[in-house]
Amino acid sequence: MRPSPALAALAVVSALLAAGCADRGGSDSDGAPTAPTVSAASADFGELKNVCGPGNPTAAPAQGVTADEVEVGVLTDVGFSKNPEFVDAAKVFTSWCNDAGGINGRKIVANIRDTKFMEVRQRVLEACRDDFALVGGGAGLDHLGVRDRVSCLLPEFPGQVIKLENEGSDLQFSVQPGGASYLRNAAFYDWLLKEAYPASASAVGIIVGDSIKSSGEQRIEFLRAWGANVAYSDLYPATGVSNWTPYAQAIKNKGVKGLIFMGDFRMLAKLEQELTNMDYKLDWIDTNVNAYGHAFVDITGSQVLNAQNNMADLSGIHPVEDAAGNPATRQVVDLFAKYAPGAEVSIGAVKSFSAWLLFAKSASACGDNLTRKCLYEQARKETAWTGGGLQAPRDMSAQDSPSQCCNVVKATPDGWKSVDVKANQGSYRCGVASYKLTGSYGKPVTLADVGKSVNDLT
Repeated sequence: MRPSPALAALAVVSALLAAGCADRGGSDSDGAPTAPTVSAASADFGELKNVCGPGNPTAAPAQGVTADEVEVGVLTDVGFSKNPEFVDAAKVFTSWCNDAGGINGRKIVANIRDTKFMEVRQRVLEACRDDFALVGGGAGLDHLGVRDRVSCLLPEFPGQVIKLENEGSDLQFSVQPGGASYLRNAAFYDWLLKEAYPASASAVGIIVGDSIKSSGEQRIEFLRAWGANVAYSDLYPATGVSNWTPYAQAIKNKGVKGLIFMGDFRMLAKLEQELTNMDYKLDWIDTNVNAYGHAFVDITGSQVLNAQNNMADLSGIHPVEDAAGNPATRQVVDLFAKYAPGAEVSIGAVKSFSAWLLFAKSASACGDNLTRKCLYEQARKETAWTGGGLQAPRDMSAQDSPSQCCNVVKATPDGWKSVDVKANQGSYRCGVASYKLTGSYGKPVTLADVGKSVNDLT
């Protein structure tokens, strides 16, 4: 992989830390039984056949595409967040794919575009100059570069999307369930409020990092539409809180039974320690997917985890700790062990791997004439994308659509465990409730917004 040039030191600690570090959870390969070693020559992944393979390309039909290589960019905040999940996923996927022959004989070169959190636009402009597409990455401030990406007609296959201006923007194929017009976790909240803990609907609380205020507003809109009573809502400074006692006391005074937390899981751990010290136990806490990983379990501790009921919605991504029961997830764990020993297989890494698979399958279908137009057209044909079995189906031709499935995990002193939500499609509960937002929270950038159309793709 080719790292981008060294960047200036980050001077501003942004309040969007929690969003930028989303999906840092997951469990490492030690948490799953060892599967049979994956052959380096195999071009198959899960249910997908011939994802990568040899060939004899001769053309150089697009920017970043020669007869020998395909250059793609990988957005990451690793220089700020120190979370290497997208870098690791890029290393593992490209190593495996190139060992199998590449994209019809073209080797994939992953250019790491480290935003260091604040330099998103600079990295996107570099990708506009050099790369064929953006693949398998993400940035906490992804909205800062989306207009530039759409303007330069750069396709994107992200591992995560954060801001509404970017989520579902044109020329983007996100494997992340849900669309910008819908509340992604509606099915999870519906299950909590109507099935698992119906009494909690009388007193729901929500606390959100001040930099992602709109995420809280969307959930408040949903809760009220669903007939729940929002007994408590507050913002906290995402740059940090020195004393969580006043927040915990307010939650207790309001008699909150179910709590939605949006932000840095390290802050949540401190809040829960205060609640537990007050001997106040909630029916449930939505940790958000940020917390899904061994780090939250480690810093929260067994006393708190035994006292509080921490759950997270994976929205149809198969949990890593259950890899033994899912061949595709098991294969990812194997490939990480082979090409990036010791690297954590996080949920972000799994989504990134699914995005890489979608890119490679679409690009391979183009043959020697690998253009952005062909890549776009091939990706849109995937109307039930599962990443070979890594996730519940996702229609790539309809990015702004509700999540179709949900699955829930619970944090315990022994790690994260799957919760029974009455699955009806493998590990997932599908055909679930959805909610279309009515408030104004922003909208994805379109080609029309920058004076272009899909006909400009070549």
